[in-house]
Amino acid sequence: MPARNIRLTAEYDGTEYHGWQSQTNAVTVQNVIANAVKRLTTEDVVITGAGRTDAGVHALAQTISFITSSGIPPESFAAALNSCLPDDIIIKSSVEAEASFNARFSARGKSYRYIMYNSLQPSAILRNRAWHVKYPLNLDLMKKAALNFAGTHDFTSFMASGSKIKDAVRTLYESELSIVESCLNGLPLIIYDVAGNGFLYNMVRIITGTLVEVGMGKLLPEDIPVILDARNRKRAGKTAPPKGLYLCEVFYDV
Repeated sequence: MPARNIRLTAEYDGTEYHGWQSQTNAVTVQNVIANAVKRLTTEDVVITGAGRTDAGVHALAQTISFITSSGIPPESFAAALNSCLPDDIIIKSSVEAEASFNARFSARGKSYRYIMYNSLQPSAILRNRAWHVKYPLNLDLMKKAALNFAGTHDFTSFMASGSKIKDAVRTLYESELSIVESCLNGLPLIIYDVAGNGFLYNMVRIITGTLVEVGMGKLLPEDIPVILDARNRKRAGKTAPPKGLYLCEVFYDV
């Protein structure tokens, strides 16, 4: 059978995993999916993901690609893999892609969502799905601050310390904060939606942590351009925990 390039779209709850990236001494999403593919095809395939989500981070639509010589029809991989995968990883769709397609290097951008809730007491239901912030927040100021991140900027101040990336310029197409009512426990959820042509390590979590500090009154919305210009990680807020972050969509030309 000629080799084919298979493109998957996966949803997963990252709570029990040490991130996406394969590791020899820890269970990762990439490892689990690769093992499921091997069980179906008997092949040791290289599984490529569009985004290397951290431990505890979730995905609504992670794009994956791999080359296989298996005779399994491309559209049948989703159901077949789901029969081999744990309940916290689901393949939503599977198709054959062009030979040149690579889930990571063909991507033109991504969108993420960060979920928080603001209440005195934590939530048992949301404990692995959202960040609990118990201190009062000024949501209007947070909304105003979020708008300052849209556009093309050097995001060095919002990149994890120790990163080796030399070019920290990224373009954000969307940076918006909104409030929705939770159907789970009635708590209003604070939603931060962000989309762009690329993201630095921990960038969304640092932006979110900075927005919370604006909400707490430690920073002002007009401080955001100053922090961006500083190109200094110490000027931005703390890194928000991973459990509230979701990879929502990966953008491609086709």
